[in-house]
Amino acid sequence: MELVGIGEAARITGVNASALRYYEERGLVRPAERRSGRRMYGREQLRRLVFLQLMQRVGMSLDAAGAVLDDPGEQWRAAVREQLDALDELVARARAAQHFLGHALRCPADHPAQECPYMTETLDRRIDGTSFEDLAAEHGHTAPVPPGGPPPFGWQRHVPAAGSGGRN
Repeated sequence: MELVGIGEAARITGVNASALRYYEERGLVRPAERRSGRRMYGREQLRRLVFLQLMQRVGMSLDAAGAVLDDPGEQWRAAVREQLDALDELVARARAAQHFLGHALRCPADHPAQECPYMTETLDRRIDGTSFEDLAAEHGHTAPVPPGGPPPFGWQRHVPAAGSGGRN
């Protein structure tokens, strides 16, 4: 691939030209060369730009993404492990939220937050100081729950299973 100017590099990668200059300032991407003062980028630099975009999309900071690009093996692996741990936590929270909202939709009570005994018990425990994390952990939701898995906080006792005709 021929070298391309900053405008074309921005178009190809979807990274703003101002971001390219910022990345250069931070030492994350350097132009392959300069021609008459113009920054020129080759495939290697474009790969780095796209990699930085991908890492930011998965929630990694620019510092951590830079470490993955440039640091020795164990250092960049630690940055990736840290991001994987953060994503696992995010997925677990999202799964618990899905189950919570799913329970609210399936609950036969007109107003589950006021009338569902299991939901009000859980809400009261939170008011009394039990953390969301502890509530989820008590019911096995510290890791991602597979689709169709049990809802958090014991609510499966209250909502009829599909096809059970109301029997649990």
